[in-house]
Amino acid sequence: MTDFELEFWFDFASPYAYLSAGRIDDWMNSAGIKVRWMPFLLGPVFKKQGWQTSPFNLYPLKGKYMWRDIERLSKRYRICFKRPDEFPQHALLATRVATAGCDENWLPAFCKRIFHREFGLGHDISDQQSVCDALEGLVDRPGDWMKLAVTEKTKKALLDRGAEAERKGIFGAPSFVTPDGELFWGDDRLEHSIEWVLRRR
Repeated sequence: MTDFELEFWFDFASPYAYLSAGRIDDWMNSAGIKVRWMPFLLGPVFKKQGWQTSPFNLYPLKGKYMWRDIERLSKRYRICFKRPDEFPQHALLATRVATAGCDENWLPAFCKRIFHREFGLGHDISDQQSVCDALEGLVDRPGDWMKLAVTEKTKKALLDRGAEAERKGIFGAPSFVTPDGELFWGDDRLEHSIEWVLRRR
């Protein structure tokens, strides 16, 4: 078995991924599951379906339901929630920083800070200062990581991550992939994916 027993694929623009990010540590601690955080961009996936924005915007009734569902689930999970004014938000820079730090210990904490700013506080995550602030206290020199995020190496790594997601059949976020290749889609499948891993230990 690999060092990581579960891959957590997410886009920062996904409110359901925000819920998973807020509670996955509890499962890691209680079940002893080793999780690898896998940030990627859903935009290219949507474009291949002919969508120029989130399906929650394309189908208003679905969007209305989604926001109410997020409100209910946030209360159930005891996770703070405030709907941002803009949806989906432009998360390219944050995703590039997370990609540059894919093997760093601070990655989960950074991702949770970005998610909290966006869906916990309802703030904008697209500007450089917001992303830099999320790095404060996690790394010695946030500016160095901001520069690394916009290098050609990091840009290519993010493109490669998208190609990897496609090979694994990922079409939405959050998604969870087990070492034997099983794909589970949606926040409500987090527990199912963990049960799958535990049964095969």
